[in-house]
Amino acid sequence: MKYVAIIGKTGNGYAADLPDLPGCIAAADTFEETWQLIQEAANYHVELMAEHGETIPEPLNVAVEVEVEVPAPAAS
Repeated sequence: MKYVAIIGKTGNGYAADLPDLPGCIAAADTFEETWQLIQEAANYHVELMAEHGETIPEPLNVAVEVEVEVPAPAAS
């Protein structure tokens, strides 16, 4: 299964979460490290859910890019 991971810049690095797997999060200094950690966290999270007899949720979220035109600053 493929889940959407949201990775965002923080004040001192990056943080990630998977909306379809509540509680599955990761954080690190670099984007690359955060990406690696969230992948590992997702696999471990699902493995623990399975071990506890929990239902593994189907991926529901889809990520798309939205292009936004930013207006020029108003003249003062």
